[in-house]
Amino acid sequence: MKIVMFYHSLASDWNHGNAHFLRGTVKELLKRGHDVQVYEPEGGWSLENLIKDHGETKAAEYKKYYPMLKTHFYDVANPDYDTMLSGADLVIVHEWNEPELVAAVGKKKEHYGYKLLFHDTHHRAVSEVESMNRYDFTHYDGALVFGEVIKHIYKDKGWIDSVWTWHEAADAELFKPMDSEKEGDLVWIGNWGDNERTEELMEFLIKPVKELGLKAKVYGVRYPDEALQALQDAGIAYGGWLPNYKVPEIFAKYRVTVHVPRGPYVKWLPGIPTIRPFEAMACGIPLISSPWQDAENLFTPDADYLTASNGEEMKLQLQRVLNDESIAQMLAENGRNSILEKHTCAHRVDELETIFKQLGFKESLIHPKQHKTIQA
Repeated sequence: MKIVMFYHSLASDWNHGNAHFLRGTVKELLKRGHDVQVYEPEGGWSLENLIKDHGETKAAEYKKYYPMLKTHFYDVANPDYDTMLSGADLVIVHEWNEPELVAAVGKKKEHYGYKLLFHDTHHRAVSEVESMNRYDFTHYDGALVFGEVIKHIYKDKGWIDSVWTWHEAADAELFKPMDSEKEGDLVWIGNWGDNERTEELMEFLIKPVKELGLKAKVYGVRYPDEALQALQDAGIAYGGWLPNYKVPEIFAKYRVTVHVPRGPYVKWLPGIPTIRPFEAMACGIPLISSPWQDAENLFTPDADYLTASNGEEMKLQLQRVLNDESIAQMLAENGRNSILEKHTCAHRVDELETIFKQLGFKESLIHPKQHKTIQA
């Protein structure tokens, strides 16, 4: 099957949380014998910032971890749709694309005859409904959305008739436990972003670390001066941007991590954990989460991860994990096992294959007889 995908970036993960799942999914599709072409815009925001801050050489480093992946760039002002879409069996357009491209790929569908899916991994369906209304889904065959609550929104609003819940997942071949000398107690990996969780980060991360006197480090980008000052006041080291493929190496150097969901996910989108818990559990580091409702029963609370309803509980849970090796080991093993049993990129491609059948693809396209052997 020739699969064409339009995403913000395959090459960069600078403030781009979808890179992990996209890379892992493309790798899995290639392993199963499909021809996958990923297109991203020239001058894309994430890649431009990565190059500006760290240079071309660092931006190309991901290829050492994903040698099988290749990205294609297109001219935003003059997209060559004929070249990009010719021969495609399936086209997937991610929500981080301009409405003009979403509409244009839809209009080309009749001419080229491909099936067409929209992929939504954001909270705009509830937080920015007006921006969603700018999309023209007239010619789309369905949508892949990363939570049941978003699926119901799509159906209620009549945006697209066929909608499938398609959660993110971990590339469990790359994101795995690693042996390393411990450098500290706690590590947190995440971008400060748009003040969607400022209060939560203070309550569940910065204050507990400060009050417990833990040795901690934080990685991420878009930290304003007041955030950097808060880290400094708490004695927390700041590591800046961390390439996504380096996450397993960093997790291995610390004894615990925390998950602090952004406000919109807690308030409006129960059941959507984002990629961070998948990454932590896949790497076998004990995880403690601030309030989050696992409405879709993806994991098992108190077995795969611990929860804390406020800052004081977070302090107590951190002490439990750091002072009791049996609890830490239980969380690490259970979390990793849950990923391997249910939440790898291979599981998500299995789900895609079921969707392919519903879209009417022939078995010979869905399951090529000759699987390719590629470097994992």
